[in-house]
Amino acid sequence: MKLRIVGLGDSTTAGTPGFQSPLEAPPDGSGNPESQYSHWIMKTHPDWIVLNRGINGQRTDEILARFQRDVTRAGPDYVIILAGVNDIYQNVPLQPVQDNLLTMYENAISAGIKPVAASVLPFVSSDSQAKAIVDLNAWIEGTTHRLKILFCDTNRAVADPERPNRLRSSPDGNHPDVSGYRSMGYAIGGTIASHIQSKSNETSPSQLG
Repeated sequence: MKLRIVGLGDSTTAGTPGFQSPLEAPPDGSGNPESQYSHWIMKTHPDWIVLNRGINGQRTDEILARFQRDVTRAGPDYVIILAGVNDIYQNVPLQPVQDNLLTMYENAISAGIKPVAASVLPFVSSDSQAKAIVDLNAWIEGTTHRLKILFCDTNRAVADPERPNRLRSSPDGNHPDVSGYRSMGYAIGGTIASHIQSKSNETSPSQLG
């Protein structure tokens, strides 16, 4: 049976601006399929199924509201949770954003689904918004250690090394281009693959030498 993964989030999961997810353009999505990280995960791991459940513009409260429908009912092995950038864009305080993300992580754990917490990507922002991204991502990483769940630094995968509060390459300053989504796919896929390998090593019988 193929490994089943759900990518849950906003535009950076959907594949904006080059692709509309299946939730946005039923039934199969529309646009350039390479403009979504799920495409690159499956290209690298053809024995995996990654369902794109991103919707452009959604905040964490809106994404949380569809968690049961889009994640729990799908029964995946893993769920990639990448959300919070629209809250920051709309200047929502961080506490409710953190509460919503924590609830999603806990909902996944309760359903027997392994959550992968991804860091929020940079965008053309004010100084206060850029600081909020840094603070939220620090909280996300710290929470993964506390809950003992997977963390993927998708922010680092797409950020400009010279200007980390900006995307390395983007058609609009706010979303990755195809190369950025490819980098995200490689980073997320690598995180999950490493976890699978570590679990395999734990269950493999010791070799006698």
